[in-house]
Amino acid sequence: MARITIVEDDVLMREELVDILQKAGYEVMAIADFHNIVSQMVTLAPDLVLLDINLPEQSGFEICKSLKAKAIGPILMLTSRDKLQDELHGLHLGADDYLTKPCNRDRLLARIQNLLRRFEGQPGLIDGGSFSLDPNTFTLYKGSQSLLLSTNEGKILKALVENRSEIVSKSTLSKCLWGTDQYIDENALQVNLTRLRKTLSQLNLENKIETIRGQGYRLKG
Repeated sequence: MARITIVEDDVLMREELVDILQKAGYEVMAIADFHNIVSQMVTLAPDLVLLDINLPEQSGFEICKSLKAKAIGPILMLTSRDKLQDELHGLHLGADDYLTKPCNRDRLLARIQNLLRRFEGQPGLIDGGSFSLDPNTFTLYKGSQSLLLSTNEGKILKALVENRSEIVSKSTLSKCLWGTDQYIDENALQVNLTRLRKTLSQLNLENKIETIRGQGYRLKG
């Protein structure tokens, strides 16, 4: 039985969501104390989070970013504001799906089932900001989309994600690819990075990798 945690400050909406999910057979936990939500989530370790954007202590956007940094999710964001910019901002921060309230029951359950299926058997996803990466299969997840990377592409992206926002040297990437940093083949490394950027362009992520001249590469965000 999947465990779902609801983070919603509207009492009536929260009770309605609890009722819908319990009747659908889920184990449901509802957050009523909005202090230290991320710490509560770490303890609860839910299989899925229903997260409202407008919360009294901290915005859902900020909480989403913190949860993703701790590999907690998937996250389905809820909002009463039907604005494209809110949806895009939430997805950019790592939300896995987005629904406008009031939620249609069948649509809500379908989205939940889809997310649970997609993340089932995928523990240890690492957070790349606007995407997640399975370090074992080198599968990249962005929203409802997924992409299987080649081994070399996956090794490079894994190194960049694990050192997110920090510069990863060419020698470090060479060691990831070929097991040695003593004989760096600049051209071979560049070819692999070019291929990775081309693959990432399928999900509009090609600009996530930043070249730091003379030093190496860095994952933006």
